[in-house]
Amino acid sequence: MNAISRLLQPRSVAIIGASADAAKTAGRPVSYLLKHGFAGEIYPVNPKVDRIGDLVCYPDIASLPAVPDVGIVLLGAERAHLAVRDLAARGTAAVIVLASGYTETGEEGARRQQQLIEAAGDMRILGPNTIGLVNLTDSIVLSATGALEMAHFPVGGIGVVSQSGGILGALLSRAAARGVGLSKLISTSNEVDLELADFIDHLADDEATKVIALYVETVRDPAKFRSACLKAARAGKPVVAFKIGRSEAGAKAAVSHTGALAGADRMYDALFKQVGVIRAHTFSDLLDIPAALATGRKLHGKRVAILTSTGGAGTLVSDDLGMAGFDTPAPDAATAEALRALQTGDHAVLDRNPIDVTLAGLQPDLLRGAINVLLKSPSYDALTIIVGSSSLAMPELLASAIGDCLPHSDKPVIAYVSPHAPEVGALLTQRGVPAFAAAESCTAALHAMFQVAQLQPQVECSEPAALVAVQDLPTGALDEYQAKQLFTRFGVPCAGERIVASPAEAEAAARELGGRVVLKILSAEITHKSDVGGVAVNLTAETIGARLGAMASEVETKAGVLPKRFLVQEMVGGGTELILGMHRDALGTAILLGMGGVTAELFKDTTMRLLPPNGWLSRADALAMAQELKTWPLLDGFRGRPLADVDALVTAIVAFSQMAAQLGERLVEAEINPVFVLPQGQGVRAADGVVVLA
Repeated sequence: MNAISRLLQPRSVAIIGASADAAKTAGRPVSYLLKHGFAGEIYPVNPKVDRIGDLVCYPDIASLPAVPDVGIVLLGAERAHLAVRDLAARGTAAVIVLASGYTETGEEGARRQQQLIEAAGDMRILGPNTIGLVNLTDSIVLSATGALEMAHFPVGGIGVVSQSGGILGALLSRAAARGVGLSKLISTSNEVDLELADFIDHLADDEATKVIALYVETVRDPAKFRSACLKAARAGKPVVAFKIGRSEAGAKAAVSHTGALAGADRMYDALFKQVGVIRAHTFSDLLDIPAALATGRKLHGKRVAILTSTGGAGTLVSDDLGMAGFDTPAPDAATAEALRALQTGDHAVLDRNPIDVTLAGLQPDLLRGAINVLLKSPSYDALTIIVGSSSLAMPELLASAIGDCLPHSDKPVIAYVSPHAPEVGALLTQRGVPAFAAAESCTAALHAMFQVAQLQPQVECSEPAALVAVQDLPTGALDEYQAKQLFTRFGVPCAGERIVASPAEAEAAARELGGRVVLKILSAEITHKSDVGGVAVNLTAETIGARLGAMASEVETKAGVLPKRFLVQEMVGGGTELILGMHRDALGTAILLGMGGVTAELFKDTTMRLLPPNGWLSRADALAMAQELKTWPLLDGFRGRPLADVDALVTAIVAFSQMAAQLGERLVEAEINPVFVLPQGQGVRAADGVVVLA
């Protein structure tokens, strides 16, 4: 049994600083262990008290009659490390430190936290600043949360890991009130040692846990988090995360559009998506979604039957599902006939969707029959049952009628409780039918069940690639010509161009390139050239000389810099403009693809992928990125447009990601905007570029 297993399933617990007053925070751990039926040994430690209830209280850790598996330290931050040191000396497997006053308070707190680490040695630490953990599976509560005042908690298959102690108590109490069964709840808080990923990894192996719910403030070790989540995915255990801090801008002032488009929260979106984590967008989703997933039922399509005993609520659910892309079709002919055969009168409306039994009253046989017909119907992938006010008089009858039908199908069945009746919702949830008090929660639950069914194992490129020579690269911001030379080295095709310094050279370059051309200033300092009049298109050899002189004057006026060098570039036409960039932050390096050109930041039609730890994007990932864009139809023959050269785009994305992977930390920023995707067979062209090298 490893240290984390002993932490969650200790045979003995020492409580350092235990109080005989159960009303005090220091008195709660002993009180709660006894109240909730801990079967192991409890060793209170307090030199001022001889006994706490029927338990002997020991003066110090050295006096304990045996080595405890776990120690709970209730001392303040200035003394906690002393208890940690003594527990480590006795050979305790893990310690839970509740005290605050560590890194969250500043420099002095950071010094105290380092003391804890040094005092613990090889002993594992949960916390500090934690509320502890609750193992409902085995009736082990190592926590001071006031939520444990409740007498009973449903035991189930949802494990919770929270970086907030208060949230642990909130989820524990809310789940109990709703009949949602939990397995283990752990508050990691400051994570001086044990962190989010350690417990995801452990719960992936825990037989009692079927779904893992996370309350996330930050991911401290992205590689470890990635590995743990992928392990959970392989074990068939969905991970649901609620990440706070979404409103934080996150994007630094950057010379590229990518920096403004990426942002910290977008990086979390990309990380979660790539490792199969379902993102909860509201706090209520953090219980609603796991409650649905814990049933083990997956949604393989988006057609939903709605069986209602209250017309208005049925329309409410139908409307919200429709807004989220679900379909609520009317029953096919055979299903409609089977539904009509159930009724003895003409009170119910059983041949449209929502299927309305409002006037038929609460008839268990009709309800059972309708549920069974709808679950067998090839027209539907899931069933939502609307529970109306008529159920309040006989909730057991309703729950039994629904529950009787569950073994006959593996399709998802959920309930929307229309009146305010939490006890009815809890009863249904405990009977295996996740029940929700909001139509939006029904949609979130079904969407998550659909996501889980669609999850694919992550594909990481393992094909060997020849390293590109980069020893001669300069440092700092490259000018556009240098940037595109770098892209070309890695296999991204660029538009033909020439560097010029005078009207005569510009005219000669335009003749050499032929046709229409583009004129740009060439400057490493001015990256957004269009903003200062530094770009002119559709020029010819006859017009470019005069335009160069005018451009120089305009740029000097607007930017205060007289440009000395210019680019004459072949004019690329007939393609779709995209942006291809990279962004790096604490989570890793991401590749961004989106609608390009000067409107990139305005429309923000983008998607992102984080590079794997030791590689680059696969072709499958690159193609999926293109297909995720709202503007994908423009590449796929929208309204008669020619099909774009998507294969060449995929090649360019992979090559760009190889560049980012090989250069690593040396590459501060890189972006191609726009990259023109030409008609099928004509390839792609990078028409502008930004690169900043460390």
